[in-house]
Amino acid sequence: METRSGRDRPAGGVRAAVERWSAAPVVFLHRLPRGVLLVAVFALLVVGMAGTGWVAAAGLLVLAAALAWFAFLNWPELEAQGRVLRIAALAVLVGFALGRGIGRF
Repeated sequence: METRSGRDRPAGGVRAAVERWSAAPVVFLHRLPRGVLLVAVFALLVVGMAGTGWVAAAGLLVLAAALAWFAFLNWPELEAQGRVLRIAALAVLVGFALGRGIGRF
């Protein structure tokens, strides 16, 4: 039986190292109350959208880094549409962060 993602074989190289490194932080995040993560994401969005300059850019870049990390971990299981949406979200976040950082938005 063939799987959609090919996860029947173990990850190797960089992916295996990132998955090992990510195990403890993911468990920590999973144990937090759901509201904590929601408040943290909302706070970073408020800083990114209401702040100015590089402070705003830093808030958006932290969100982009978290999204990139989770996207990397989930990439083998994602369908094409999910991959495109994550890439688009990352591009928008990074674009807004750069715009806020240089004072264009």
